Amino acid sequence: MHTEDLQTWQHDHTFGQDARRPGESRTVLVICITAITMVVEIGSGIYYGSMALLADGMHMASHAVALTISAYAYVYARKHANDSRFSFGTGKVNALGGFSGAVLLSVFALMMAWESSERLIHPMSIAFDQAILVACLGLLVNGVSVFVLKDDDHHHGHDHEEGHHHHGHGEDHNLRAAYLHVVADALTSVLAIGALLAGKYLHLTWMDPLMGIVGAVLVARWSIGLLKTTSSVLLDQQGPEKLRDKVSRLIEDGTSDRVADLHLWAVGPGIFATEVTVVSDQPQPPDHYKALLTVPEIVHCTVEVHQCEAHTSSSTP
Repeated sequence: MHTEDLQTWQHDHTFGQDARRPGESRTVLVICITAITMVVEIGSGIYYGSMALLADGMHMASHAVALTISAYAYVYARKHANDSRFSFGTGKVNALGGFSGAVLLSVFALMMAWESSERLIHPMSIAFDQAILVACLGLLVNGVSVFVLKDDDHHHGHDHEEGHHHHGHGEDHNLRAAYLHVVADALTSVLAIGALLAGKYLHLTWMDPLMGIVGAVLVARWSIGLLKTTSSVLLDQQGPEKLRDKVSRLIEDGTSDRVADLHLWAVGPGIFATEVTVVSDQPQPPDHYKALLTVPEIVHCTVEVHQCEAHTSSSTP
């Protein structure tokens, strides 16, 4: 066989992952905003001797690190999109970045719960005016970051199919992780402001650590949801039932062909690979069935064909 003939059957597995995703630029912008605020707060805390400003600056630093991981995932996936070592491209780097962000969110929630519990048991004096100022500054910065990172297309991160709740496979999990980090920070600031105002004017000092625990529980719930979504992609969980039904319907409708085995899994945000085994009394060549599966979401298709009477089979990659 000539090399030219072989090339007809070959194709790359980039699947558009070499393109710069919108979430990358937005994440970098938020990193810059967070880093500037971090430097200002740490510098002011050292200059004015304010522990509240210094602590919030270090808190900003932890989120800058988490956001940097998300940005690195975007760059890595784009730079290695044509690397043949990745069987189905680098689309899953997006899910891996989201998974890493979810783990960091979980650690953040545990730290919040631990410190809040400590302060609930052993109350500390609070400089209310200074702390409220820091919390308002944090809320302003995180409010801007939430607006920048908000993903309108997949903001809720799930689909509703047949009355059940399913996490969306088309979601930019990396962007979702970055978004949840700044939302968690904004929520912490809102709860802190409310608790500090209650402490200053109503002398309810226990509200500050209590709101910290409430915030930790909410952040933990978000992180668990993101862990479930991203791990399902990383572990090649079957794709959406609606899309699997569509594949079967395209092959079976009006024919004696039957789908005996079907695997459908995500290879990137909103894109899937599939392997289909077809059994028929009058089988067609594999290319016939591949032509039927002209579904935008499916970027890689392998078809195996069996004749049920003659027990012959053919396959194509």
